[in-house]
Amino acid sequence: MAEDTLYNAMLLDFYGPLLTEKQREYFDLHYNSDYSLTEIAEDSGVSRQAVWDNITRARRTMEDMEK
Repeated sequence: MAEDTLYNAMLLDFYGPLLTEKQREYFDLHYNSDYSLTEIAEDSGVSRQAVWDNITRARRTMEDMEK
């Protein structure tokens, strides 16, 4: 778990500028600040699915760049 957290933080540090503002915000809140999808959705006024889609796209984008 700690390795995954470190990996996500490193991805965001290196490739965060390539993401949209929402992708970067949701990814940071979920992985670095330990917010749940529900908490992010309620704070942002969007659905849990919208939050999950943005986080998934962000992760895919950053992992593609890492390759």
